[in-house]
Amino acid sequence: MNEPQRRRRRGSKSREEMLAKRSKPPAFNPAPPGPVGGQYRPLTDAQLEQVCNTSLRMLAELGMGDVPPALEQRALERGASINELGRLCYPRAMVEDIIDGACKSFTLHGRDERHSFEVGGDRVYFGTGGAAVQTLDLDSHVYRPSTLADLADFTRLVDTLPNVSWFTRCCVATDLPEIIDLDINTAYCLMQYTQKPVGTSITLGSHVDPVVDLFDAVAGGPGKFAEKPFCKVHISPIISPMRYGEDAFEVAMASIRRGMPINAIIAAMSGATSPATIDGMLAASFAETLAALVMVNLFAPGYPMIFSNWPFVIDLRTGAFAGGGGEISILNAAAAQLANHIGVPSGVASSMADAKAVDAQMGMEKALSSLACGLSGANMVYESAGMMASLLGASFEAFLLDNEMLSHVYRMIRGIEVSEDTLAFDTMKNVITGEGHFIGETQTMEAMERDYVYPRLGDRLEPTAWAEAGAEDAWQRANAQAREILAQHRPRYIDAAIDDSIRAQFNILI
Repeated sequence: MNEPQRRRRRGSKSREEMLAKRSKPPAFNPAPPGPVGGQYRPLTDAQLEQVCNTSLRMLAELGMGDVPPALEQRALERGASINELGRLCYPRAMVEDIIDGACKSFTLHGRDERHSFEVGGDRVYFGTGGAAVQTLDLDSHVYRPSTLADLADFTRLVDTLPNVSWFTRCCVATDLPEIIDLDINTAYCLMQYTQKPVGTSITLGSHVDPVVDLFDAVAGGPGKFAEKPFCKVHISPIISPMRYGEDAFEVAMASIRRGMPINAIIAAMSGATSPATIDGMLAASFAETLAALVMVNLFAPGYPMIFSNWPFVIDLRTGAFAGGGGEISILNAAAAQLANHIGVPSGVASSMADAKAVDAQMGMEKALSSLACGLSGANMVYESAGMMASLLGASFEAFLLDNEMLSHVYRMIRGIEVSEDTLAFDTMKNVITGEGHFIGETQTMEAMERDYVYPRLGDRLEPTAWAEAGAEDAWQRANAQAREILAQHRPRYIDAAIDDSIRAQFNILI
């Protein structure tokens, strides 16, 4: 083929123009939050039924202990019974009726509606969680006690991360000794520094009203929060094995009265508070999460609740919690499969690295679990950014690296779209019989925008160029970017007059 023909096929654009176009960031996110999951099914259909049947048998025959009197009375009226050991037993038909009437989806609102999303079905969103009592310091690179200022900084950092769909407080402000101050100031940070959907823990039932009063003030007046709730409460209503927790029950009842969605978290430990066998643990933790679903729906049928079965693993050699590895990854993926099987909004946990440093161990552990949980079709994947040291620590740099990791996870969940256009037979014909490369083809540029994720922190330089650029590792690049964001992104999302009113009513310490 002669030179004029080659130029006509490539068009009139110069090499410099093409390089400039390729260097621009994509016009849109090729892997946004909310792809459809469910490609990974660790349990076969037969195994799924076996686990479900065992869980229902546990509730019917073994029952629940330490049942709050109000719950026991309501359950007995609905068809439950007390067995010879004094435990409250839920017959299978009763549990199945409650599942049928349970909430199947609801909107988790952001205060900016651009951040709102539907919880339920098989769409996948990654967000945060945790209660880290230590923070990996940006300067010293060692852990120190977490503070209220750290929580504020984590909140505004996450406010900038597109792949983290909601922010649940990731650390505990250990500098606040009074529990009511901790609950109120945590809620305040969530309101002041992000407009994404948020989540928080509330220690006592009596603290729910003041927290929601603060939310009402931000939302525009009494009752406004319940109209479009933007915060979910995290409770752990079951003490494994198979007992109710009174404080969490009281928080749940108070939250229902104020219209705050519930994230009911069951975090049994393999070989300690739950069987060490993988299938036995799944059956036990699924039964306990069903017991939480029964509890909520006996008082408020169809109430928005996230079915958060988080089977945790301990290292049976030492008894230490093991947040990373193949076992916890497959367990939480299977937990999502079980929740999706009964059609309720599902929550699981991932990325709880045991690593203390921002290193290869961290990356390995986080990638394994986040990919498994995402591909399983969990609606909400908690702990997915920032968490380190087996949930004892949180890291600013990890938040940024995890946000980038999640873009690749979303891309894998999105999968491959096949069509006559993208199979590109005509383009291949033109190139193979013409110039012999695809660089200048229109379809190449379109695919670049549509199908590929390009890292900002991940390094793709060749070794010499990397060395000439300073030979930085991922930790160094993330540290610099975290500092830049924290220096520049200083939102204050609470109106100044409302903020003055809140400070006059509550002991705000930041």
